[in-house]
Amino acid sequence: MVKRKQTEPLQKDVMLPSEGQTICVVEEIIGADYTKVRCSDGVTRICRIPGRFRRRAWLSEGDVVLVAPWDFQPNKGDILHRYEKDEIRKLINMNVVAKEFIEGSQ
Repeated sequence: MVKRKQTEPLQKDVMLPSEGQTICVVEEIIGADYTKVRCSDGVTRICRIPGRFRRRAWLSEGDVVLVAPWDFQPNKGDILHRYEKDEIRKLINMNVVAKEFIEGSQ
């Protein structure tokens, strides 16, 4: 019999916020594909969950997400990415987001 090769888990790059994007924590699932998030810039926004996330990545309260605020309504935005636990750890180690900001929601 042939022995199976053991593969190492893939190390994917952490999606960092670019200009005009911010890291937020989901506070409440409003419904109809909208959530209320608390952002690292101090603003609470109503964010839309795009169709590609509705079925693939389920959001729950306390999740850390990357948000792009709308230009014409800065208190609203779109969710671009949901961070997993290992990605959140990397963001904290890189000093992109404070640990207290993320733990303050839980």
